[in-house]
Formats: sequence, structure tokens, C-alpha cells
Amino acid sequence: MKFSPSLLRGTLIKRYKRFLADVELDNGAVVTAHCPNTGAMTGCAEPGYTVFLSESANPNRKLKYTWELAQTFDGHFIGINTHNANKLVAEALDNKVLDQFSDITSWKAEVTPPLANSRFDFQLTRKDMQHNDIVEYMEVKSVTLADTDKGFFPDAVTQRGAKHCLELARLAESGVKTTLLFCVQHTAIKSVQVATHIDPTYAKSVKIAADAGVAVSAASCIIDEQKILLNQTLPLFL
Repeated sequence: MKFSPSLLRGTLIKRYKRFLADVELDNGAVVTAHCPNTGAMTGCAEPGYTVFLSESANPNRKLKYTWELAQTFDGHFIGINTHNANKLVAEALDNKVLDQFSDITSWKAEVTPPLANSRFDFQLTRKDMQHNDIVEYMEVKSVTLADTDKGFFPDAVTQRGAKHCLELARLAESGVKTTLLFCVQHTAIKSVQVATHIDPTYAKSVKIAADAGVAVSAASCIIDEQKILLNQTLPLFL
């Protein structure tokens, strides 16, 4: 996923009210940007971080700028926009980036399976040995919480996330193939763990899902001020 037009560089002054961030651009102008991340953003929103904003040409938007990337004092890039996680996975599916999805023949976004109570990020289709369509479902979570080189999800309590895990488990128990994929948008992270210390209920739900046969995996991204590309799997510890 390449950023076009190019992102604007600035320095973070503060993030507040969850959806707002004040940024001083390199030209000295101070702007308020939309923050497309509802999480705690621990370690992602430190005042003084270098940040990168996209600029909208839509005259009807209340806020002209969207916060896309942050760069830590150590130089690591973080994808702030959680909505990009699904775009990155879709691009990776199209480009056959991850081995476990290399035989996917088609996909649809935002699909509710029959008899399910949750809508999942992706419906995937493969062919079996007889060339029949086999449908499966995948939920994607964006990971940005880092402790040195370890990534954790979630960064705040997520009842919705736990519900999705249990729904995936029920589908898996009924014979439907399901996947929970952690999309890591932080270049410091080299492995992923479930954040039991933050949300033990979610951690229990992930364990239930894995025991039921849900495939749980993690993948990292290459990130710089021009692009984000999902590129490889990472070790995952439940």
C-alpha cells in the first residue's frame, strides 16, 4: 500500500479525545488531524514523535488531515490507522504474499457467515482436490503495542474481540475453516503474544478458539513514509 499523494511530515504535540491529534507540520503550521485508532495507543502517541499525515481534498470533511504513521525516538515506524490493516491483508491476498493463503482463489470483505452472529473481515475461497469451492472466514487485528521487540494484542479491553474469537471457535467446531490473523504495524516487533495482563477474558477466548481449531497467526509489515507492505509471518505465542 503506497501513500499517494505523499504524506506530510510533522511533530506530534498531543493526542486527545481519542480521535484528535495536534501536529506541528515541518512548515511550522499547527493542524488538528483525525486519529483513526480507538485503542489506548500505548507507546504510539508520545509528544515529540515524528508523525506523517495524509491530506484529503474532500471539502466536506471536518478535518482535512488523517494521522497515518508515527516514528518513535528509536526510528521505528508505527501504522496508526487501524483501518489499513484490512487493506494490507487484502493486498497480501491478491499478491499471494503469505504461504498459508497462496491458494486462495477469491475473497470478499465484511461477510456474515450463515447462522453466525458476527460479521468477519474476510470470506476466503479455495478449491479442494475435486475443484469444489471451500469457504472459510478470517478476522484481522492490528497490533501496535510493543515491549522492546515483543508485540501484544489487545492494548485495551475488547469485548468485541472476545466475541469474535468465540464465534470463530463455533464455526471451527462445525467444520468451517477459520483464521485469526494479527497484522503487526510496528517495525520493532519481532514476535506476538496475547496480552493476558491487559485483557484476560480476551486471552481466554483466543485459547478457546485455538483449541477449537482456529488457525491463529501473525504477520509483520515493512513501513516507511512512502508505503506499508505486509511481508512475512512472525512467531506467535499464545
